[in-house]
Amino acid sequence: MLPKLPATLALLPLISAYAVPDADPAAVAPRHPLITPSPTLRGSVTRTIERRGILDDLKGDVNSVLSDLGSNIPSYVASGVPNFFQDFPVGDDVRKSLGVDESQVAALPTSVLNVPGYGNWTDQGWNLRFHGNVYKQPNTSEEKLNDLANVFLIDTSVEKLPPDQANQARNLTAEIFVLQQSNENVTFELKPAPTAGASGEQGGGGAVTPNGGSQQVKFPNPTTTEGDFDGFIQIESNGLADGNKTSDIQRLNVYTQGSNIGNATAYLVPPTGLTIISDIDDILRITKIYQPKEGLLNSFARPFVQWKNMPDIYANWSRSVPDFHFHYLTTTPEQVTRNYMDFIYKTYPGGSFDTRPLNFSDVSATLSIRKFLLNKIFETYPKRKFILVADTSNSDVMKDYPQMATDFPGQVQCIFLRNTSATDEGDRFPYDTSGFKNLDKNSYMFFKVPVGLPSPFAPSRDIWKGKGEEVADV
Repeated sequence: MLPKLPATLALLPLISAYAVPDADPAAVAPRHPLITPSPTLRGSVTRTIERRGILDDLKGDVNSVLSDLGSNIPSYVASGVPNFFQDFPVGDDVRKSLGVDESQVAALPTSVLNVPGYGNWTDQGWNLRFHGNVYKQPNTSEEKLNDLANVFLIDTSVEKLPPDQANQARNLTAEIFVLQQSNENVTFELKPAPTAGASGEQGGGGAVTPNGGSQQVKFPNPTTTEGDFDGFIQIESNGLADGNKTSDIQRLNVYTQGSNIGNATAYLVPPTGLTIISDIDDILRITKIYQPKEGLLNSFARPFVQWKNMPDIYANWSRSVPDFHFHYLTTTPEQVTRNYMDFIYKTYPGGSFDTRPLNFSDVSATLSIRKFLLNKIFETYPKRKFILVADTSNSDVMKDYPQMATDFPGQVQCIFLRNTSATDEGDRFPYDTSGFKNLDKNSYMFFKVPVGLPSPFAPSRDIWKGKGEEVADV
């Protein structure tokens, strides 16, 4: 039985009518030109990403849903996408906003955002994905940061916030108004990682410290126009366990040369086993993306707060399945993901990350990026099983998660979705469950609170068999 739906789902036939169709799998198209493809996946079927404003015709209907959510509702909400991080400035727009000239930019030190990556095993050895962004951080006055931060707030201002929240709002705004550096070369140092994440286990759970792996790696391509780098590189073994001879996930610290903040932890994941792909907002932390004013404060100013006892659930999963690979996927743009990564590593088991690259910047591209990143990791591990976790407030999740079960038969072990509209009266956005109608009812579960999730986790679906209908009936 599918969950009972809100009355506002009268709008959903319009969504289906304007959905972006899947590309013809026979017509293999190249990956997005600004995303470096994995050299190990050549010949794999890929799908084109169509950047269409698929929800434009819904604006009038969705506006009626939003009429009592408060004043000054941003335009992206009226587009049916409750995503606060849209249309960030890049390049010359940032420089002009901050009033700095090219000579001042040239004198600034270079910084690197290094996103925790994952590696796969092939006949040639380990391939490790490196991805992130190279940028420069201008020296911006507090007064200017206040002006810029106020653009992102609704019915309040930085000056009205408590001092600690005002500082966080300014810091996050400074991360947004950075100057991306194109045509830069990046070099990394790899070393065994003794710890990563917080799960109550030695080392943080989810991986082991390898006996070797130390080496220097130069990324083969310069950064893109937006300062991004993303690609798989074959690394030397140097004492690492072969992926076809171990079930352990091995973690490596990745240090960026020439930048004291460009550090991350990477995960070498064997070909078989279990991977959990988890969203973050409103499933691992309280965000309330469906209430723009609260969502912006929770994202820009307030400290990140875990949602109920989800850290206990994930810690139990990590302990019950020692070789569980945790992968955190958020469509938040990469400029503002340091807070996300810091929160996850202090609260949940360590794991790899995916964020939205800068070349996916508008609403329609945001709706495409989750599927693009899901395809990338599924194609990288064709023999692994996946657990997908998120909430119903994301329209792309409600479409993409069941689609993964269809596109990659046998790989999706289960889909767990928090029904936000059943537990938070502030969520009045419609959601569409039509993608689940042809799936085995034991392959997904809608839940209200974490106690509804299986804990400890067992690889067999029998532990939650029969609960999907019970918990979904909300």
